[in-house]
Amino acid sequence: MAARARGRATYEDLLMAPRGLVAELIDGELYTWPRPSGRHVRVSSRLGAVLTNAFDFGNGGPGGWWILDEPELHLGANVMVPDIAGWRREHMPAMPDDHRFRITPDWVCEILSPSTTQFDLRRKLPIYADHGVPYTWVIDPLSRTLQVFTLESEHWLLAGVYGGEDKIRAVPFDAIEIDLTSIWGPDSPPAP
Repeated sequence: MAARARGRATYEDLLMAPRGLVAELIDGELYTWPRPSGRHVRVSSRLGAVLTNAFDFGNGGPGGWWILDEPELHLGANVMVPDIAGWRREHMPAMPDDHRFRITPDWVCEILSPSTTQFDLRRKLPIYADHGVPYTWVIDPLSRTLQVFTLESEHWLLAGVYGGEDKIRAVPFDAIEIDLTSIWGPDSPPAP
C-alpha cells in the first residue's frame, strides 16, 4: 500500500524517502511504494531483455532506442518511475548526466501490482498523455495480459489486448515478434 505525504511535497521530500521504496511526486503529493514482487520484477526484466536486445543493441531488430528500467521521469512538476521506458535515439541522442530524465519518453510500460493498479491507471496514464508519450503498455502479470495504448488527440486509444501464449507485433516495437510466453516465464513450482 502506498504511503502519501500530505501537503505540498517537493523534490527534496522525494529524495528523503526511505531507501528501498519507490518514490513518486504527483501533483504536489509524495507517494511511496514497496519494491515490487518477484513475479512483477521477473516480467519487467524479461520484457526489458527482449526489447533491449532488439531495439537498444540492435540484435535481431532495428536498434535506434534507449530502453531503461525504472528511470526517474521529470514531466513538468511530476516525478514518476515507470517500470520500463524507451526513447528513440533521434529524440534523445544522449543519456542525461544524472539520474533525472527530462525528455518525455516515446514509450512507457507500467506493470501492475495489486497495490499500484488504480494509481498507475488513474493517476499516471493521464499524465503520460498530457506530456505526449505516444505509446503506453500496461501489463498485468497475474492475469498474463498486455494492453497496448496509442495516444490519439491527447487521449489513449486501446490498440490491442494480448495474453497467455500470444505471439505479437505491437507498436512501437512491431518490427519484431514477441512471444508472450517468454515474458511470463514458467510458473514457480509449488512450495514444499
